[in-house]
Amino acid sequence: MNFCRDDVLRLAAILSEAAKAEILPRFNRLRAGAVRTKSSAIDLVTDADEAAERVISAELLRAFPGAVVIGEEATAAEPTLLDVLDSAELAFVVDPIDGTRNFAAGMPLFGVMAAATIRGVIVAGVIHDPLGRNTAMGLRDGGAWLQDEDGQAQPLRVAEPADDPAQMDGFVGITYLPEPLRSRVAGNLSRLRSPANLRCAAHEYRMAAAGHCQVLLYHKLMPWDHAPGWLIHREAGGHSAHFDGTPYRPTRLDGGLLCAPDQASWRVAHAALLGAPTPA
Repeated sequence: MNFCRDDVLRLAAILSEAAKAEILPRFNRLRAGAVRTKSSAIDLVTDADEAAERVISAELLRAFPGAVVIGEEATAAEPTLLDVLDSAELAFVVDPIDGTRNFAAGMPLFGVMAAATIRGVIVAGVIHDPLGRNTAMGLRDGGAWLQDEDGQAQPLRVAEPADDPAQMDGFVGITYLPEPLRSRVAGNLSRLRSPANLRCAAHEYRMAAAGHCQVLLYHKLMPWDHAPGWLIHREAGGHSAHFDGTPYRPTRLDGGLLCAPDQASWRVAHAALLGAPTPA
């Protein structure tokens, strides 16, 4: 099975239409009871997440008969859905709203993400910005680009490599890092020029793929959060790996993920953020 550029555009259109129909009408208009917790107080789901995922799943199955759809909200109810990701001939992992905490708070920083996989290999990634009305897309070995809703597209390219962490900007997620690694990374953040966290991997990946930062660091690796952005970042020329240096796999949910413009920059960022703190 092949996945082509037209398929990527079809996937992007499905996400965009779901955002218009189910997400934007609810933004800043969530009724009482429309926001609920899942695993913790910072793991939220809204009516918009659930409605958008239902629409996206139905449209994907209509456009790609026989495909498997693995949505974040469906998997929360049935975790075994993830078991087929490695073997499915064609599967889609879907995050109906990435940055749900931002969305629920009325903060205009969230996205809609999906990746296509063939027998566990990521072949396409799409990150739609409903408010910006544009979509970052990537096709395995076919490049990455940002496309407006009127069809105008421009290529995406990661930042120039850097050999000094003090010249690196980055988005670093420490929330799910285990101790003592969490404290180590937190203590090393000052080594970067400007570390930040948007609480939204969708926009962090878009920023990195467009060359607006050098470093991304994550620990919790649910595939809907990372497979789309990883593929777009890769096709924009970037390098990434688990903390131990092994290639990223969407079926691996731990082991961390570090992204940089190239392998040399990755090593610099790895030493700066994961290495021993500088003696006082």
